[in-house]
Amino acid sequence: MKNGIYSLLKAKFLISDDALKNWKFIVFLVILGMMAIANNHQYDAKNYRITELTNQVKELRSEFVDRRSELMKLKMESTVAKKMETREIFPSEVPPVKIVVESQENKKSFWDKLKIWQ
Repeated sequence: MKNGIYSLLKAKFLISDDALKNWKFIVFLVILGMMAIANNHQYDAKNYRITELTNQVKELRSEFVDRRSELMKLKMESTVAKKMETREIFPSEVPPVKIVVESQENKKSFWDKLKIWQ
């Protein structure tokens, strides 16, 4: 037991006759560890990016809501009337009149009207 621990501490397994298989395994473990570390870094970078984009979406959504409410206020008839008063354009005091347009099917063509005269 004491001899085994002593040989392990002196790393005799790396310089013995069958050390090549041990070196291959060590290199494999190092490469596997490096791949795990790189994968973890890539995962963290994606998480930071997702968090950043989520915050940006929240900011843009709140800005959109603010702009939409501002637009609704600007579109109101009272707001438009106030802005037009500075240009001396006032709302009409006469109510609007509905214009009815007959459809083309019910309307006679010019040539049909000429036939009536004959």
